[in-house]
Amino acid sequence: MVTKMDPNAAFGAGLRAETPAMATSRRLISIDALRGLVMLFMLVDHVRETWFLHLQVSDPVDATTVMPSLFFTRLLSTFCAPTFVALTGLSAWLYGQSHSKAEVSSFLVKRGLFLMFLEVTFVGIAWSGKLIPQTFWLQVIWTIGVSMIALAALLHLPRWAQLVVGLVIVCGHNLLDGIVLTPADAYYVPWAMIHQRAVIELGGGMIAKTTYPVLPWIGVILLGYYAGPLFAKGSDAALRRKRLMQLGLGMLIGFVVIRLSNVYGDKPWFFGEDGLRTVMSFLSLTKYPPSLLFLLSTVGVGALLLALFEKYEQHRAMPMLALLGGAPMFYYLLHLYVLKILYLIALQIFGPTKGTVYGVDHIWIVWAWVAVLIVPLYLPTRWFAQLKQRRKDIVWLKYM
Repeated sequence: MVTKMDPNAAFGAGLRAETPAMATSRRLISIDALRGLVMLFMLVDHVRETWFLHLQVSDPVDATTVMPSLFFTRLLSTFCAPTFVALTGLSAWLYGQSHSKAEVSSFLVKRGLFLMFLEVTFVGIAWSGKLIPQTFWLQVIWTIGVSMIALAALLHLPRWAQLVVGLVIVCGHNLLDGIVLTPADAYYVPWAMIHQRAVIELGGGMIAKTTYPVLPWIGVILLGYYAGPLFAKGSDAALRRKRLMQLGLGMLIGFVVIRLSNVYGDKPWFFGEDGLRTVMSFLSLTKYPPSLLFLLSTVGVGALLLALFEKYEQHRAMPMLALLGGAPMFYYLLHLYVLKILYLIALQIFGPTKGTVYGVDHIWIVWAWVAVLIVPLYLPTRWFAQLKQRRKDIVWLKYM
C-alpha cells in the first residue's frame, strides 16, 4: 500500500535532514573567516618587517623605547600564530568526524612533514632571497608542522588525558625557562627545538635558528583538538557561542589577574613614564616561545572572535574572509614572495635609505601598503580556494 505524503511534511522532513550539514557549513565559514582575519593581521606585520627593517622590535617589545604606533602595529601580529595553531587542532577534530583516528593521524603526519619541508625550502627562500640560504629560520610553518605530527600521536589519548596534557604544557612550560643549555651540552639541539630559542650549527657555514620552540604550541594544538566537540554536527549553536564567550572571557580575566601579580607567566611589567607606556609594558609579552600570559590573552581573544563571527555569519564580509582563510598556505607563500619582490624593486630604485637596507620613515606608509595589497593578494587566493573546492580529485591541493 502506498501512503500519500503531505508535501509540506515532506518539505519539513527535508529541512530537518539537511540541517546538520548546513550547520556544519556555517561553522566552517566562521572558522575560515577567523583565519582570514588573522591573515590580514599577518600581512600588516610582514609589511612592517619589509619597510621597517631598520627598526626591528625585540621580544617582548621594549615598552620604554619603541614608538607607540609601531608597538600596536606589532601587537596585531601576536594573534596570528596562536589562532592558526588552535584552529589547526580544531580542524583536525572536524576532519575526524568523517575519518577514522588512524586516517586523521596519517594525514597529520604527512601534512606536518610537508609544512616542515616548505619552511626550509620555499619559505626560507622567500625570507632570505637566496636559493640556498645560509640560515634556516625554523618559524611558524615549521612549528605547525611539528605540532601536527605531535597531535597525530596525542589524539589517541583519552579525552581527559588530552585536556590534562594540554593544560600542563600551556600553563606549566614557563617553569622550564630557567633551563638554558649551551652547544657543549648533550641535549642542546633537542632542547633548542623544544623550548629554548637558540642557534644550531649545521656545518658548512649553515645554521638553523629555532625561532619558534615547539613545546607550548603542541599544548595549544592539543587543546584546540580537545575543543572540537563544541562544533559537532547537530550541536546547539547558541550554547556553543556561550561556551566560547565564557572560555574567552575566562582566559582574559585569568590573564589580567596573573599579569597583575607579576609573579609568573612572563617577564614583569612596570609603571612607565606615563599611562600609555604602562599599558604597553603590561601588554608586552613573550612570543618566542609563547608564554602562558601570551597564550591566555591571544587565544582568549580568538575564542571571543570565533563566537562573534558565528553570530554575525550572515554579514557580507564573512564569505570574503572565509575564502581568504580557505587557502592559508597559498596566501602565506604568495604574500612572502610579493613582499620580497617589492622590497628588491624599491632597493634597486632608491638604494639603501636606512643604513644597509631600504626603509621608510613613517608607520602610516606600512598601513597604506597593506591597503594597496589586499585586493591583489585576495584575488589569486580566492581563485585557489575555489579551485580546492572544485577539484577534490587533485590530492595535493588539500595539503595547501
